Amino acid sequence: MRPHIVTSAVFSLTRLTTTSATSQATTALRSSSSALKALAATCPQQRLFTSSSEQCRLARPQLKTISSTSNTPTTSSAPYSAMAANKADGFLELVKARRTYYALNKELSISKERIQEIVKESLLHVPSSFNSQSNRVLVLFGADHDKLWEITTEVLKPIVPADAWQHTADRMNLFKAGAGTVLFFEDQEVVNQMQAKFPLYSDKFPIWAMQSDAMFQFAVWTALTAEGLGANLQHYNPLIDNKVASEWGIPDNWKLNAQLVFGGRAGDAGPKDFQPIEQRFKVSGA
Repeated sequence: MRPHIVTSAVFSLTRLTTTSATSQATTALRSSSSALKALAATCPQQRLFTSSSEQCRLARPQLKTISSTSNTPTTSSAPYSAMAANKADGFLELVKARRTYYALNKELSISKERIQEIVKESLLHVPSSFNSQSNRVLVLFGADHDKLWEITTEVLKPIVPADAWQHTADRMNLFKAGAGTVLFFEDQEVVNQMQAKFPLYSDKFPIWAMQSDAMFQFAVWTALTAEGLGANLQHYNPLIDNKVASEWGIPDNWKLNAQLVFGGRAGDAGPKDFQPIEQRFKVSGA
């Protein structure tokens, strides 16, 4: 405790020590502020789907500051909410940007390896009921992609009326013009096992599996959008199921749900109308 009566020399020394400590603390605060700005600069909102986890960590960051009494780095206790305002905006912008592109070409803005990485990461981390992980996937590139739409054309030709065939043929050519297709499946064996294990929810597991698959489709579609690709989602199952299974060795318990055609954007997405949000949104207790 500081004594009430001190000599002028001691008083001056105390003021000098206090001023020095305050100056060091101010320097540490400035260093912390600079670290925050640097973090925001390396994690722009538009790069949610970065190829490097080091560039943009979605987990709580650990900022390093310099202690006012030593040169040892210490962990900041600043809340994550203070790191960046409106941090969901980048994700929402990608949600808005995800559109249906029918006019595609075979020019990819990213590598085939990167596309596989996107699909794998989405497959691993999309949620599923009871962590059942019933989603399955097949990615086709090049000649295999072309083969899929040749198979679909062959299946449809005998059953589409002749006067409507040209429209169908044009659509098949649009899809074939793309660079690849992601085929989404659900594993019926997993669904059956979950029904047997939890009979109380037996009627719900097929619904929950389809919901998980839909999230998987959305995740891949949105990630491809973030990389500058176009895509459109098709549903020619179950008409093509048997031929797809035969051509690519798909297990019998894999049920085909959808086909996401992707490629370079050769045209713009069409207009999109919205129903009044007031008719679709309710809130209570806000």
